[in-house]
Amino acid sequence: MNAPPPARHRASTNRLSILLTAAALLLAGCATHVAPTRTTHLEAAIASAKAGPEDLYPNPQFTPGSTNPDVTQSNIQQTICVANWTSTVRPPADYTDNLKKEGITQYGYSDPKLKDYEEDHFIPLEIGGNPKDPKNLWPEPYHTKVAKKTMGAHQKDKVEDLLKKQVCAGTITLKQAQEEIAADWYKIYLANF
Repeated sequence: MNAPPPARHRASTNRLSILLTAAALLLAGCATHVAPTRTTHLEAAIASAKAGPEDLYPNPQFTPGSTNPDVTQSNIQQTICVANWTSTVRPPADYTDNLKKEGITQYGYSDPKLKDYEEDHFIPLEIGGNPKDPKNLWPEPYHTKVAKKTMGAHQKDKVEDLLKKQVCAGTITLKQAQEEIAADWYKIYLANF
């Protein structure tokens, strides 16, 4: 029968194991954010509750989301469910471009090029998001690396379209769609695409 290693050897092995685990976790977290990156503003508890890396989501301090008071459950068939309705409420590019410039600085993104971002409505116009409230607009990157894939504005657009179809079909309410996309649009993307 083999004798157990001395206590000093076990403690050293445990410390090494802990250090290696911590290093692996640190490296894994760094690998999910390639470009553009932003300075960390989200609380760890909020970030850890999301399915994707924090760069996929707006900072709730700057962009908590805002709904359009003119869109209600009772009038969705006259508003969001009408083809091209969003074009009647979408703000002009000069308005959103100015917010995008400010947002890139506010979010601390390392990439200053406007073309690399969509000034996104966090709660989309398609499901009753406020068109002009700066609390509902943020510079969403087009190219965030997630598990060797590029994610961002184009993938969120698919989720927006899906939720609009569900609201207009009556399978979920307007409020449910707004809450789901605000909670974690990427989780919806993973479940449906």
